[in-house]
Amino acid sequence: MSQNNNLGKRILDLRKAKGWSQTELADKVGISYAQIGRYETKGAQPPAEVIKNIAEVLDTSVDFLLNGSSSDKANATLQDAEVIRYFKDIETLPAEDKAALLRVISAFIRDVKTKQAYTH
Repeated sequence: MSQNNNLGKRILDLRKAKGWSQTELADKVGISYAQIGRYETKGAQPPAEVIKNIAEVLDTSVDFLLNGSSSDKANATLQDAEVIRYFKDIETLPAEDKAALLRVISAFIRDVKTKQAYTH
C-alpha cells in the first residue's frame, strides 16, 4: 500500500471514529465531499494547507496523517477532544508556565493514583 493510500486510510478511520460522513468532514475542512472521497480512496494527495486543516478538524497531527507516527497515535485514539485541546494549548505556553502546569498535573495524577491504591 502506498503512503498516499495509508494517508487516505488514516483520514477515513479518524472520520469514522467521529461518526462523520464525508460531507460532514468536508464542510468542517472547507472542501468538497468529492475531494474527501479522492483522498480516502483514490490516493489523491491533499495540498499542505488542506492536510493541516484535516488534521486540526480530526484532532490529530499532520505527522500522524502523513506518517502514522507512533508518537502521535495518542492523538488519534484519545476520545476526549477537550483533553486534546488543553494539551495543545499547554504546548504553546511559555516554558516556565508550561513546566509549572505540568508539575501541578503530575502532582494531581500522583495523588489520585495514591488514593485509588488505598481504596482498592
